[in-house]
Amino acid sequence: MKQPEAPRQFHIGGTGFGAPKLGAGLYLVATPIGNLGDISIRALQTLAAADLIACEDTRVSRKLLGHYGIAAALAPYHEHNAQAARPKLLARIAEGAAVALISDAGTPLISDPGFKLVRAAHEAGFSVTAIPGASSVLTALTVSGLPTDRFFFEGFLPAKAMQKAARMAELARVPASIVLFESGPRIADTLADLAAAFGAREAAICRELTKLHEEVRRDMLPALAAFYAGDAETRGEFVIVIAPPAGEAQPQASDVDDMIRAALARISVKDAVAEVAAATGLKRRDVYQRVLELAKERDEAS
Repeated sequence: MKQPEAPRQFHIGGTGFGAPKLGAGLYLVATPIGNLGDISIRALQTLAAADLIACEDTRVSRKLLGHYGIAAALAPYHEHNAQAARPKLLARIAEGAAVALISDAGTPLISDPGFKLVRAAHEAGFSVTAIPGASSVLTALTVSGLPTDRFFFEGFLPAKAMQKAARMAELARVPASIVLFESGPRIADTLADLAAAFGAREAAICRELTKLHEEVRRDMLPALAAFYAGDAETRGEFVIVIAPPAGEAQPQASDVDDMIRAALARISVKDAVAEVAAATGLKRRDVYQRVLELAKERDEAS
C-alpha cells in the first residue's frame, strides 16, 4: 500500500510550518534582494510545496532554501540554457507538477529570461501565479526621494559606447523618473556619461540595497559623477534613479531647498543657482531669491 506523502515544510527560527499542496502550474516567486528576512510567508509556502524550482544559479538558491529548511528539487533556468530548459519545464507542468520560478534576487522576469517561459505557459493554457515580494527597482525608487508617480525602468544600458550614448539621449527626454541597473566596475564611467547626457539633474545612487553596507547617495548627476570618479566604494550592485526632465515634475518647495543646500555645500552661489534652476525648471531669479532667504534664516538661527 502506497504511503501518503509527508507534508512539506519550511522553518523559521527552528520552528517548522506546513506548506499546503499546490495545484499544477507556474509560480513566479519573488525572493530577497539581499536581506534573507525580506521574504513573505506565502513565498516560503510556495517554495516548500513546489515539485520543482527553476532558478538562475542553483548555488545561490540553495543558500536561501537552506536558511529556511526547504528541501526542493532545483533546475537551472538562465539565459544560456533557457531555450533547451523551457520545454522540459512546460512538460513537467503538463504532467501535473507545480513549478516555481525564482531569480537570484528579487522578482522574476526583471532582467532575467523568465518572460518567454511565462508567455509559453499562458499559451499552453497553464495556470500562472505571481507571488509578489522584494524588487530592487521599487526599493530604489521609493528610497530615492524622487518622483514616483511615473517611472521608466531601463535596466542595464548598452555596453558599446555609441549605442549607450544614443540610448541615453532617448532616455533624457522621457517624462518620468528613470531607473537603471549598473555594476561596480562601470558605475563611474556610466555616471560621467549620464551627467553629460542629462545635465544637472537630481539623482540617487543606491548601492547594496537591504544588505549590511547599504548606501543611498543623493545629489545632482555632475556631483555624483565627480564623487564616484574618486575613491568612492564601488563594490556591490547599483541602482540609479534619475529625476524627470525639468518642467515634467515640479519639485516641492522643501525639495528645492534641499537641492539648494546640497549645491551650496560644494559650489559657489552663482553655480548653485544655475544648477538648481536647470534641474527644476525654475527661473534663476526665483532660485536666487530663495538662496538669499535661506541664508537669512540660517543667520537668524545662529
